[in-house]
Amino acid sequence: MTNPTDPLSECTTKVIAMPADTNPDGDMFGGWILGQMDLAAYVCARRLVKHKIVVVAIDNVVFHKPVFVGDCLECYTHLEKTGRTSMTVKVEAYVERRDSQEKEKVTEGRFVYVSIGADRKPVPIQG
Repeated sequence: MTNPTDPLSECTTKVIAMPADTNPDGDMFGGWILGQMDLAAYVCARRLVKHKIVVVAIDNVVFHKPVFVGDCLECYTHLEKTGRTSMTVKVEAYVERRDSQEKEKVTEGRFVYVSIGADRKPVPIQG
């Protein structure tokens, strides 16, 4: 399934928001949402490399709307840029609301990964 606003993206992960990950006001913690986005970005990035990869930066994260318990969080990924040792993955998180099945974009951001060798130093992606 592709993101309607980005035909090159794909739905990489889906998860139901559960009560254990809420803040004191009853909304999902932003850190939980970022964690789900990081997992999706990792799945997208790891397809490109044979080595380990690590996230080195998270850029331009915007929380547009809250995520509620019972919503289905869907993370769409698109490999935006590939360098010699790094790659940038754009992630857009949508929810399918529990009660209405309406889809809304809730969060977006970019995750930068670096390919590393056994010594944990950057290595070329292709090689």
